[in-house]
Amino acid sequence: MQITSMLAIYFLMWAFSVFLVLPFGVKTADEAGTDRVPGQADSAPHVFRPGRFILRTTIVASLMFVLFLLNYEFGWVRAETFDFFGGMKPVE
Repeated sequence: MQITSMLAIYFLMWAFSVFLVLPFGVKTADEAGTDRVPGQADSAPHVFRPGRFILRTTIVASLMFVLFLLNYEFGWVRAETFDFFGGMKPVE
């Protein structure tokens, strides 16, 4: 696999991980026991920490990418794994 392909796949996994990590560890103003700013949404976070958010996202994306690379190298899950009707020929 080329390095550019690896970087593109890692970027896609990082972007996907943003949505996985986003809802965890967030407290709203009501949960934190503070007053909301006028016009603030009920679900808005009380304190947003972008550094922690980026670190968590990077860790999750890195784990997913390592699993992807290991699967690419050792072929644990292939397209034939999901061929429930027997229409595909094995790739060699």
